[in-house]
Amino acid sequence: MTTVSGLPAHILLVHAIVVLLPLSALLLVLSALWPAARAKLAGPNAILAALVVILVPITTDAGEWLERRVASTPLVRTHTELGDTALWVAIPVAVLALLVWWRRRESLRTPAAGTANATGRRTFLAPASTAVTVVLSALAVVAAGAAVYDVYRIGDSGAQATWQGQYSSTPAPRGPER
Repeated sequence: MTTVSGLPAHILLVHAIVVLLPLSALLLVLSALWPAARAKLAGPNAILAALVVILVPITTDAGEWLERRVASTPLVRTHTELGDTALWVAIPVAVLALLVWWRRRESLRTPAAGTANATGRRTFLAPASTAVTVVLSALAVVAAGAAVYDVYRIGDSGAQATWQGQYSSTPAPRGPER
């Protein structure tokens, strides 16, 4: 993808990542830590997180297209290098979102702890295990924190590359009002 309505696609796509990846990370933490939220948010967040994993390479590809069309500066190179890390924080968020959803799904099929599964199906993620819940919750908090921090770093480097030296702290003179 190169341009959308004459604008570089990266400029538009990056806004989706800036909103959706931290949103998915927040929903991951909520659904991992809070059973009531898990019941409502685990499924939609698993879909959202998978969508983000698909959208990140599209956005970085559009960014690489744009990089070849702007002046190569240290700030642009830094932003490009940091942008390549987005996928590595989006994947753990998506994997954990899928695991939280799958555990929720298994818990709906599992009778009380310690009894045989009435459906005859085996569970894989120990939906009644407190230890597994704690581990998944801790991993969710770490992955979400890493994702939000990475989005911040990437966004800040992009803003620096785009705007440094491009504006004045004093207002520009205005022409006559119409």
